Amino acid sequence: MALNKTVVVAMSGGVDSSVAAVLLKEQGYNCIGITMKLWDYELAGGNVNHESGCCSLDSINDARMVCAKLDMPHYVVNFSRAFHKEVIDNFIDEYIAGHTPNPCVLCNTKIKWDSLIEKALELGADYIATGHYSRIQFNKSSKRWELMRAKDGNKDQSYALWGIKQESLARTLFPLSELTKPEVRQIAEEFGLRTAHKSESMEICFIPDNDYGRFLKTVVDGLEEKLSHGELVMTDGRVVGGHKGYPFFTIGQRRGIGTGFGKPMYVVDTDAEKNRVVIGEEKELYSSELIAKNVNMISIANAGKGTRALVKIRYKDQGKPALIYKQDKQHVRVVFDEPQKAVTLGQSAVFYDGDRVLGGGIIESFKRCTV
Repeated sequence: MALNKTVVVAMSGGVDSSVAAVLLKEQGYNCIGITMKLWDYELAGGNVNHESGCCSLDSINDARMVCAKLDMPHYVVNFSRAFHKEVIDNFIDEYIAGHTPNPCVLCNTKIKWDSLIEKALELGADYIATGHYSRIQFNKSSKRWELMRAKDGNKDQSYALWGIKQESLARTLFPLSELTKPEVRQIAEEFGLRTAHKSESMEICFIPDNDYGRFLKTVVDGLEEKLSHGELVMTDGRVVGGHKGYPFFTIGQRRGIGTGFGKPMYVVDTDAEKNRVVIGEEKELYSSELIAKNVNMISIANAGKGTRALVKIRYKDQGKPALIYKQDKQHVRVVFDEPQKAVTLGQSAVFYDGDRVLGGGIIESFKRCTV
């Protein structure tokens, strides 16, 4: 039993965080539920009352009701100022630069851990806990906290957690680490939780209608007019058409670039300076290596002169063999054993050794294979 230990539970209003609270209460922790208000509804536009969206009024109410049922205090804490600065502004800047960011990574690192742990310490708590599917363990030999894949490979969220620092991992609990999603829902049913059958939210929280283009046009004055006369070009520079804005295209995309090329064509690059979308054949999508910035090494101190790993370059990626070379404190070079398709600036590259997350970083550049 966790006697006299207090944990702040991040309550999103979903089934995962609800069951995390149940399990911690069962283990004897003193639990405090906190729901984080991360964004202003008026800014996002779209369907602001989307039922399954985190931070929605319905979700806050669901979290409050679950906490009441579990006899634990519940608070709503406004982190919107920090969230706008660290996450939304970065999202906008990255898209305008022609990159494809992953705001959930920044939110986890800067808000759900840094800001939440700070609040937890103010409340005298020993730990924070979330409903993420991942594991944490302490390696006595290396004296480092290690982030691990979850038991449920279909739900594993370690890819989006690579930015968490050692001191934060030491204060974090993942109660769902050994459970599958069906088991979580079963526990919720057994405890009669109103969130037991609540559907999952797949969209970015501050874009509840999942329309990135609409969001960017809403928050960036004059964007639509500024980008409306962009050129669609081949990799050799030939202009073959037009487009309505490079931020609305991603590497590897096939739709929205027209037809009549005689072969399948893909977005292989975007040029923010010239408002161009570059298209080419599938073979032109492959890269042999990349540079990652803002690197956070977790299970090892650094990559040294070459560390063997499986590297994931997107959430659904299975990971591909590569060697990682340390360049400086903030950068590593990743050299793949075989060329990888659609390496995308702004996405995360996460390094694995089996189930262990060695670390990760943001893709800053890549080396295209010669065709």
